[in-house]
Amino acid sequence: MKLVLASGNPGKQREFAALLAPLGIELLMQADLGVRSVEETGTTFEANALLKARHAALASGLPGLADDSGLEVDALDGRPGVYSARYAGPGASDQDNNALLLARLAAVPEGARGARYRCVLALVRTPDDPEPLLASGCWEGRIATRAAGGGGFGYDPLFIPAGHERTVAELSVALKNSSSHRAQALAALVARLGRVLPAGSAAAR
Repeated sequence: MKLVLASGNPGKQREFAALLAPLGIELLMQADLGVRSVEETGTTFEANALLKARHAALASGLPGLADDSGLEVDALDGRPGVYSARYAGPGASDQDNNALLLARLAAVPEGARGARYRCVLALVRTPDDPEPLLASGCWEGRIATRAAGGGGFGYDPLFIPAGHERTVAELSVALKNSSSHRAQALAALVARLGRVLPAGSAAAR
């Protein structure tokens, strides 16, 4: 069986492909099929994940898989949330977003900087699938007072996971991939797929 991943991030494809391979699933990038990204107009992670998955399925003729994720900061009432990638405005860089987040938390003490990474995955068999498979993951932590580390992307230089004293950008890739919000959501999705699609039983399309 083949799935199209509604993402332009090769790192995501490698992570997803490794976990889906035991189920006999081949993952394709939407860009490789000539599918353009759809505008994310949803107001929740679930809505955006479904929007992207349905668009990829419609454009490719294959089942679509998509994720939507972001950072929720308690002191900012859950912002930036679904707007994490464009927190500092359309086309904002990771550095722009991080700088804005630090500025808005400048007066917030360390004990009140709780935050979490959240991810929702959506898998649709057809564009109008009435029963899409959904899975979510949440990685609790806090926001550092300054950026640190050269790894990862997004808010990783500012996010310190619970139980750690270093930012995600300072941690190993292996640790991130085993503990992150995306890893949790993907593991939950794989468990659900394993019940409806036993390993090796899916014929390639």
